[in-house]
Amino acid sequence: MHNVATSIEAAGYESLWVYDHFHTVPQPTQEPTYEAWTLMAALAATTSTVRLGQMCTCNSYRPPAYLAKVAASIDVISNGRLEMGIGAGWYEHEYIGYGYPFPKPSIRIGQLREAVEMMRALWTEDEVDYAGEYYQLSGAICSPKPVQEPHIPLWIAGGGEKLTLRVAAQHASYTNFGGSPEEFMHKSEILAKHCSEVGTDYSAIVRSSNLNIICAPTEGEVAEGIDQAVARLVPLVGAEVAESARRNVEPMSGTPDQIQEKLKPWIDAGVAYMIINFPDAAYDTSGLELFASEVAGLEKS
Repeated sequence: MHNVATSIEAAGYESLWVYDHFHTVPQPTQEPTYEAWTLMAALAATTSTVRLGQMCTCNSYRPPAYLAKVAASIDVISNGRLEMGIGAGWYEHEYIGYGYPFPKPSIRIGQLREAVEMMRALWTEDEVDYAGEYYQLSGAICSPKPVQEPHIPLWIAGGGEKLTLRVAAQHASYTNFGGSPEEFMHKSEILAKHCSEVGTDYSAIVRSSNLNIICAPTEGEVAEGIDQAVARLVPLVGAEVAESARRNVEPMSGTPDQIQEKLKPWIDAGVAYMIINFPDAAYDTSGLELFASEVAGLEKS
């Protein structure tokens, strides 16, 4: 993981991202799954320029005030390179496995809203009192403060139209949603409506999405890379689930020229930041390096 992180940094990417799960996704297995915020601290100390994010932290897994303290500390360790990606949580198997309550979505999203409010307060105020429905603080101190001002950027992930996007409209610097350009445009319209209703600046929110990509010089190598990614999963989750991974990675994979064409509808839809999963990165970083130079036009650091 360290080698992938340093390869991402050397290739000139702005950021690297980990996911916040205790079990593998979409099916729990015995494969190692490292804790996201432990990784944040480790990568903060072993990289120097790349920004560090989680897509996304599950709010339910840690008391929000504690998480705010952890994030502030890591922002200092990284000299201001931390992104705070956070969402309401969804992976019921983990909740049950680790003994967490799994309330209905409206409660989880209400907890998310309060958590984000508390984090912003802890990062910017000397002492924090907070009296919410789900969380309470009395004289909480978060010192050291984050390096970044006014605070660590907040990415609020999820496309729930009634609740999650309203929390994003109120508090997010960045959002993350949309499985297709069409869905992305629809969610963006909902977000804009919420911004208008709560009185925030829609244009100030950077809207992002996620893609799974195999990038290779030739179509034959792309097909081989996809086959290899699926084959690695078969012993762990079975052929049927492994084939679902193929359906996730094939649409946006290709040669650099092909990927550039496939990205145009996303750009036209208004996406301003893309978080890309390279399924082969742990085994071969040439794909992420080729994407950086030939698709994104990044310069090596």
